[in-house]
Amino acid sequence: MEWVRLTVSAVLLLLGILVFISAAIGVNKFKRALNRIHAAALGDTLGILFMILGLVVWKGINFASFKLLLVVLFFWLASPVAGHMISRLEVMTDEDLGEIEVEHHEDL
Repeated sequence: MEWVRLTVSAVLLLLGILVFISAAIGVNKFKRALNRIHAAALGDTLGILFMILGLVVWKGINFASFKLLLVVLFFWLASPVAGHMISRLEVMTDEDLGEIEVEHHEDL
């Protein structure tokens, strides 16, 4: 039974690492601040959830795992508020936000 718990924990931790890596790539790849905020928000919520669930599965249900789940709850409450405030600032200060770039491709 210990091997199953270790395997599930390792899979959850690896999923969390992959989400964090993809969020970091998204933050560096996108040009607009609103797109970067979206990529960073995924890393905050989904990455933290997978990492902490992996730790909870690894160590079992105890008081420390309850505190870890409270950390997830705090991130889920604080991250949307911070993202909203940053995106609101971007919308208020960017004059070119209304411009949409369209690429035209000719059919072969």
